[in-house]
Amino acid sequence: MSKSKYPCVYKDKKGNIYYQVELGVNKNTGKRIQKMGRKDDQGKPFKTFKQCHDYVISLKNKYAESKGIFANGIELNYFINKYYVPHYKSKVQESTYKTRIHQIKIIKEYFIGTKIEDISVRVCEIFKTKLLNNPKYSQSYSAMIYGTFRQILDYAVTLDFVYENISKKTKPIPKGKVNVPYWTLEEFEKVISTFCIDVFYEHMCFVMLWLYFNTGIRVGEGQALTWDKINFKDQNLTINSTIDLKSPSQYKIKNKTKTESGNRIISLDDTTINILKEWHETQKAHGVDNFVISYCGKPLGRNTIARIIDRHSKLAEVKKIQAKGLRHSHVSYLINHFNADILTVSNRLGHSSPEITLKHYSHLWPNRDRILANKMTNVIKFKTSEKSLYEFNGNQAIKNN
Repeated sequence: MSKSKYPCVYKDKKGNIYYQVELGVNKNTGKRIQKMGRKDDQGKPFKTFKQCHDYVISLKNKYAESKGIFANGIELNYFINKYYVPHYKSKVQESTYKTRIHQIKIIKEYFIGTKIEDISVRVCEIFKTKLLNNPKYSQSYSAMIYGTFRQILDYAVTLDFVYENISKKTKPIPKGKVNVPYWTLEEFEKVISTFCIDVFYEHMCFVMLWLYFNTGIRVGEGQALTWDKINFKDQNLTINSTIDLKSPSQYKIKNKTKTESGNRIISLDDTTINILKEWHETQKAHGVDNFVISYCGKPLGRNTIARIIDRHSKLAEVKKIQAKGLRHSHVSYLINHFNADILTVSNRLGHSSPEITLKHYSHLWPNRDRILANKMTNVIKFKTSEKSLYEFNGNQAIKNN
């Protein structure tokens, strides 16, 4: 080891330049914070003593600006288990947490033994590449995993474990285009015609599909919908709850929707009101008077909804869709048959802004340009001159022609 003229900067026997610096005392552990390294945040080795010295200065500045908090020796997995998971679980619905915990597990497995301070831009880029090259993951799923990773580091910044989220120096993984299959009005008419509403169970299935197609409510919102949320007089329904359903007998109604803007009132047409009135009377005749989509007084499960869609799409000989495809079907219905504007659709779906609606459903507005072009026809009035109004002195060949 040989010293340089710069404090804390050295060269080893192999000629590699490195730094070794003490930053202070970790307020979380009471231990001295010592850092040593041969590479910058981009994962590149130092070429000169001056370059290494500048990096040491930046480290000291970061430590000072972070009010003396620095994640020295803390592994990412420890932080995830002790801080991030409890935080995340407390702010989302149980169903969302169950979905996201699998992504967190993937991150933990990849970063076993990795300290937060050792996560550099290069480490982040390699992680991105690994995700995209994994045949088990679609690009959309890889984007979700990397997005979760960035959120974890964001929370580390919030708790002052690190000065900055180093992953923000990398670009997020594009989700790619995800097309959710949906039914057109003609396809929905074929499906809805396969039910015999004289049969109690089939009557419920009919109402379930009708309600989802004509309101665009989320699957969980429909499962949680009770009759007190239906206003027959004002012809609307109130959406302000969702459900955590483990089994038909084990569920919890939550008085909140997926997002704050999901709390909304949806206007209902006369046909839907009449269908719901008839179904309500039929339900009561069978001793059921709680959940709208129910035949036994208990909420309908997602798997049951999927089976109903599968069974009747086959009977109608139309493509099979997911339950969430009914929400897409509703948007397509509003746009293609009523030329609904983006703000109306956004409010009906419970999105926080029209931008969110366009992000997910822009492909369902395929004819917007055609509608505009049709309106432009014959708007501009003109009559061309019978002779030229000026003498042309340009290209002789053009002039002669």
